[in-house]
Amino acid sequence: MDGETAEEQGSPAPPPVPGGRLEPKKYAVTDDYQLSKQVLGLGVNGKVLECFHRSTGQKCAMKLLYDSPKARQEVEHHWQASGGPHIVRILDVYENMHHGRRCLLIIMECMEGGELFRRIQERGRIQERGDQAFTEREAAGIMRDIGTAIQFLHSQNIAHRDVKPENLLYTSKEGDAVLKLTDFGFAKETTQNALRTPCYTPYYVAPEVLGPEKYDKSCDMWSLGVIMYILLCGFPPFYSNTGQAISPGMKRRIRLGQYGFPNPEWSEVSEDAKQLIRLLLKTDPTERLTITEFMNHPWINQLMVVPQTPLHTARVLQEDRDHWDEVKEEMTSALATMRVDYDQVKIKDLKTSNNRLLNKRRKKQAGGSSASQGCSNQ
Repeated sequence: MDGETAEEQGSPAPPPVPGGRLEPKKYAVTDDYQLSKQVLGLGVNGKVLECFHRSTGQKCAMKLLYDSPKARQEVEHHWQASGGPHIVRILDVYENMHHGRRCLLIIMECMEGGELFRRIQERGRIQERGDQAFTEREAAGIMRDIGTAIQFLHSQNIAHRDVKPENLLYTSKEGDAVLKLTDFGFAKETTQNALRTPCYTPYYVAPEVLGPEKYDKSCDMWSLGVIMYILLCGFPPFYSNTGQAISPGMKRRIRLGQYGFPNPEWSEVSEDAKQLIRLLLKTDPTERLTITEFMNHPWINQLMVVPQTPLHTARVLQEDRDHWDEVKEEMTSALATMRVDYDQVKIKDLKTSNNRLLNKRRKKQAGGSSASQGCSNQ
């Protein structure tokens, strides 16, 4: 970019192979791609711009990340997953200079079909003209596609940790478009060697019970539950029915697992679907379904048995489209409370803690056994 390169320009390298070792190209991205000023979206760590491959004319998406350990991690995780089913594919990665700073440029396939729920909103407009309604079986097919992406990630020991509506995009506006997951800005490795023991305050889970692998992956499973709920009725489980966002109340309801299946939107939805949502939205992350259990649930793996019940989803999404940005903000906020920045997690020895409740207990247990180790997220 800006005509500068991170190193001396070299001859064009062949396209990298997803899943293999990532070697960013060191020559200028503009040698291969014509950049546009059209912003396609905003990721966690950088913006996404439209671009075109110079020799083929293929329209692509370019994400610009200023180089940092966090940016490198995002690229590595997305690269490792790229080529997996229902995951946005990386086509090229460049290491250039931009405004005097080293940056990483990720070239991805362009998802021209837009966001999942925007597409269903469009169905709401069509439905007003008397066309076919969005059905429960269609919702199950969508959830199977999203689940397939998560299953691949979890098999690679990657937790996405940001599965939300704006990160679920269609390849095109055509009927045969494929739904894919994008934005790996919060992705984490879930092997024991990669992470420290987390401390998850909202659920008060003992760290010895809740290992990092189970913890981070359960965050994705909660997201699947919320997205499935919205797909089946048009509004989220932890959100005021009046359309007014009440963040503190919403967080409390998430912690207590307070949601329902109100009529008329839920009156015809199958019990299998409701049961699956209950298993995904468990307040204790250790009790949530794993992705394998989710994919083996009859509502997912026996798609042709799922009833073709017309849903209220498209109509509700169409009527409440003015509140949709608030819904997305609330889900982003909720996911933020479910993530732990492991670099900031410190294990505190309770014997040296000045916690008032612990001091009270120590007085009662004078001469008793010493306290065991605990966890403090500071």
